[in-house]
Amino acid sequence: YRQTINISAAIMCQFCKPPQLEATKGCTECKSSFCNECFKLYHPWGTQKAQHEPTPPTLTFRPKGLMCPEHKEEVTHYCKTCQRLVCQLCRVRRAHTGHKITPVLSAYQALREKLTKSLAYILSSQDTVQTQIAELEETVKHTEV
Repeated sequence: YRQTINISAAIMCQFCKPPQLEATKGCTECKSSFCNECFKLYHPWGTQKAQHEPTPPTLTFRPKGLMCPEHKEEVTHYCKTCQRLVCQLCRVRRAHTGHKITPVLSAYQALREKLTKSLAYILSSQDTVQTQIAELEETVKHTEV
């Protein structure tokens, strides 16, 4: 989460020989980022890869919609009890009867908020921990002397 917020560096082509060019296209099927020339080279016209849809370059390739591995349907809800994503069929099955189920978007927002607060707490405590480490190292040096 923290890395996705602070990404400011250019995404480079993963197939260029040095010096690498900046990536202009991505491919979710290949899970790679390409410059224009490498994209053409690795997705030649008339091949199966030519059917791959170019996307903007990224460092994390995720499918367009998450699919339920059991029912092969798009997941639309989150089961708070099981802490997993569920599709419409999973939701009505007995396995989740009586469970707290919410839409994916609201679950995402709640979990993101919780993660943001936890990250802020950790970062605010970082200076205190570093100070304590320095004090302990100083105590070790003093004890050794």
